[in-house]
Amino acid sequence: MKRVGSRRRQFTRAPLLRYKPLESPCFEALDSSTLRLPATFLVKGNIPRDPQSQAARLSTQFIRQNRGALNDFGVFLDSDYDGNSTDLVFRMSTKIGAVPLLSPTTGKPDYGLVVKPRFGWNGIGPMLGEMGWRIIPTPLKLPLLPRSDKKVPPWVLSTIVLFRIKAMLDHLERRFEFNETDLQAPRGTVNWSCYAMSRIPATRFLDVPCRYPDLRDDQELKSAIHFTLKKQLASLETQRIAGTAVMQLISLCQSLLQKVNNYSPKKPTSLAINSWYKGSFRTEVFRDGLQAVEWTNDERGLAGIGDFEGLPWVMCMENFFEAWLETVIEALIKKIGGTLRTGRKRETISSLAWNPPYMGSQKYLLPDLVLERENETIIIDAKYKGHWEEMNKDNWVNLNDELRRQHRADLLQVLAYSTIFSTKKVVVCLAYPCKIETWMSLKKRARLHHHAQLSNENRRIDVILTAVPMMAGVEQVAQSLLEAIKETP
Repeated sequence: MKRVGSRRRQFTRAPLLRYKPLESPCFEALDSSTLRLPATFLVKGNIPRDPQSQAARLSTQFIRQNRGALNDFGVFLDSDYDGNSTDLVFRMSTKIGAVPLLSPTTGKPDYGLVVKPRFGWNGIGPMLGEMGWRIIPTPLKLPLLPRSDKKVPPWVLSTIVLFRIKAMLDHLERRFEFNETDLQAPRGTVNWSCYAMSRIPATRFLDVPCRYPDLRDDQELKSAIHFTLKKQLASLETQRIAGTAVMQLISLCQSLLQKVNNYSPKKPTSLAINSWYKGSFRTEVFRDGLQAVEWTNDERGLAGIGDFEGLPWVMCMENFFEAWLETVIEALIKKIGGTLRTGRKRETISSLAWNPPYMGSQKYLLPDLVLERENETIIIDAKYKGHWEEMNKDNWVNLNDELRRQHRADLLQVLAYSTIFSTKKVVVCLAYPCKIETWMSLKKRARLHHHAQLSNENRRIDVILTAVPMMAGVEQVAQSLLEAIKETP
């Protein structure tokens, strides 16, 4: 009977071990999605027969500890109790990356959240290279995650490292170092006793021992940079099959190596790195570059689902999609001419003058992209949302109320932008992302663009709704957008 009872007690505890994320301290999700996790993974040690009450208390503490970091990361965290169990609910925004999560039992970053792009790295990687690396991931000043992500391509971290080192080399200041050598003429401080006792008796009258300050590069630092670049190049060489993005990074790395070829590569010591950090007149660019050297030296990877400690990082996909459209419009300008102003550089801002000023809510209008030609203004607003996929799956009347409300707000926003410009013809375009398969299918069925028009006696506004694929091929996308503009009368 005791044996049977023992087996029965083991059986009642077994379901608590079925939760797979316990195998990994990092949880994975896609941007703009929702992730539900049973809060029982927070319960450590001896699991009680009914762990839900303890899981509920720990989930409350877990939310309180991590809410600040997750809010900055664009993730909303809450708990949900359905009467039987407590779940942690993560609602992702359009940001991707990795963020550490503190454990309520240890107070340490024992967990991590990895948010990946819903369109996949295979498309985003080549796009990053084709747009000239306008947008790159940003490392976060947070504790390391317990794992690094093998599913996130290693070239993503190489992108951060190489561009930080490039900026560092561009701003690296030379410094004075004392040099001791024999010169043909006195310079600086002359060691006359040495000259009289060793040089003159040996009839070496033109070998004057001098000690003088010399303006030169920091040789030890340049050697460390050389070591870092060679290590990054070796990593990139193994990723050539990843496409053009890696090839462009290899080319960048080789160009940076040419700047430090005169210095032999040397792995920096921890003592040397600490002395560089403590040096005077160190700028933020210098510190960022030095941090990149340290990451490579410690062989840290971008954080996520993997085997080693990783760096927390973030990249906003809204900014990414806007930069991609900027690249497309630049290709379009080569076909039709005009000048481009971008919201990314704050070139399209128009202030709203409120009276009195302190009563104002919206302070300005900021279109993403404005293409200006003679008597025509084309306004493009990038919307990193799933609207286009949803609207082409179903009719407008069958879409949920929230999606229709958001789309109406997008349309009213871009129409508000049209009031800023006084040209006779204004074209406003809402551009949504889509999968390459969706884009090709819509293009084949002639449903890639939707048009509308507002006009009066003096002015006409043409409205275009279109989709832009999350896949490299800027010329093809630019040609499609040109066809949509030509369809406006």
